Amino acid sequence: MSRGRAFVLGATGQIGRPAVRSLAEDGWEVTAASRGGGRDAAWGDDVRSVALDREEKGALAAALGDGCDVLVDMVAFGRGHTAQLTGLSDRVGSAVVISSGAVYEDGRGRSFDTQGEPDGFPEYPVPIPETQRTVAPGDATYGTRKIALEQDLLAAGDALPVTLLRAGAIHGEHCRTPRELYFVKRLLDGRRRRVLAYDGQSRFHPVHVSNVAELIRLAARRPASRVLNAGDPQAPTVAEIGAAVDGVLGLDTETVLVAGAPPEGRIGETPWTTAHPVVYDMSAAERELGYRPVTGYAESLPTTVAWLAEQLDGRDWTTVFPKMARSYGETLFGYTAEDAWLDRYDRRA
Repeated sequence: MSRGRAFVLGATGQIGRPAVRSLAEDGWEVTAASRGGGRDAAWGDDVRSVALDREEKGALAAALGDGCDVLVDMVAFGRGHTAQLTGLSDRVGSAVVISSGAVYEDGRGRSFDTQGEPDGFPEYPVPIPETQRTVAPGDATYGTRKIALEQDLLAAGDALPVTLLRAGAIHGEHCRTPRELYFVKRLLDGRRRRVLAYDGQSRFHPVHVSNVAELIRLAARRPASRVLNAGDPQAPTVAEIGAAVDGVLGLDTETVLVAGAPPEGRIGETPWTTAHPVVYDMSAAERELGYRPVTGYAESLPTTVAWLAEQLDGRDWTTVFPKMARSYGETLFGYTAEDAWLDRYDRRA
C-alpha cells in the first residue's frame, strides 16, 4: 500500500538521488523534480521525473497539481523560497527541507561567516545541540539566509509542518565540492607527503548522502515542525580522513604535522581544516525519528574515492569540479609552494 505522494525538489543533486530512491523503496509515489528533468540509474520505473525551474512564476504550483503528502526540498534558500513553500501549504501535507550547520554561532558571536578574520573561527560546544544559538537572519551570507528560511518556515508550522535538517559536511557521489578530492587527487598525482595544520586534529563533522536520505525518509513518516542535525556516526579528524583515503587506494603517505595554523599561505590547509572542532549532536534525531545511520565515514569512502578517480581520469579538476575551484581556488593543489616549504622544513630538521 502506498504511503502517499512525495514530491522532491532538486532530485538529481547529490542528496536528491538517494533520497528519491529511499522514499520510493519505502512505499511513496515519488515525483522527482529538477531543472533538467533527469533520472538516476538507481531509481525504479515507478519514479516519475519532471523538468522544473522553481524560479519560474507558477511553475512549482503547476507541477504539484492537486498536491502531495510530503514535499522534500533540497535547494530551498532564503525568504523567497519560504514564501513559495508556505504559499502552497493548502496542497502540501508536510515538508522536509535541507538547511545547514552554517547557521550556528558560538558564545562570542563567531560563525562560519567570521572564519576568515583573525581568531574568527567559532568555538562551539562538542557536540553542538540544535539549541545552540544561531546567526541573525538576513540576506548577506549563506548562513544568514538559511536561518531566515528556517525561522520563517517554523513560524508557519501550523499551516505547514516542516522538518529542517542542519547538514554537516556532505560527502558521497555526485558532490560538486567533494572535500575528499584534496587527498584523492594528490595521491593520483603521485604525492606521497602531506602537510596538515593543527596537528591534523581538525574535525568537521561529515554526513554521507545516504544518511541524509535516511533522515528524510524517517521525517516524511513523522510530520512535525522541528530542527534536527544531520551527521555521520563518527566525526573523524582530518588526519584520519587522509589515512582512510590512503587505505582505500592502497598507498602510504608521510604526514608532516604542524602545530597551529597553516605555517605559510594555505600550506597544511585542507577543506576539512578547522581551528576548533565542529561536531554535531545527533541524539535528537535518534530520539525523535528513531534514526540509525545507514553507513559510517570509512565504510562509505571506497565508493566515493572510486567515483572521484573516475571523474578525474584524463581531465582537469577545475573543469570537472568548477564549483570546487571557485570555492577553494587553484592553490588547493599548490604543489610548488608546498615543496618549497617542505624543503625548508627538511633542512631545518
